Amino acid sequence: QVQLVESGGGLVQAGGSLRVSCAASGRTFSRLTVGWFRQAPGKEREFVAAITWTDHTTYYADSVKGRFTISRDNAKNTVYLQMNSLKFEDTAVYYCAADPLVTRLRQSPAYWGLGTQVTVSS
Repeated sequence: QVQLVESGGGLVQAGGSLRVSCAASGRTFSRLTVGWFRQAPGKEREFVAAITWTDHTTYYADSVKGRFTISRDNAKNTVYLQMNSLKFEDTAVYYCAADPLVTRLRQSPAYWGLGTQVTVSS
């Protein structure tokens, strides 16, 4: 089993920056692909970014490319999502997810965190 705990959410003005973190415990974290998803009120949950455990290859949704950066520190069992140039439409609950298979992460990851709220004021 893997437990994922998000932190770092909050309120920020449009154009500002915020970093959210995902701390993992349990199964060997370094062998998991980890990603971030988000869900805005009234909308479906959507993929944001992911990073593999082998060579730290990263993937991003088109809506966040160039603004968000995902990174990981396997020694700390933590994945980070640095969010810059935030927009009002980035407001959502951000969820951390993990799976041994990168191909499965975007569709149905095995593990989920409970989420952290990010609110961008316009």
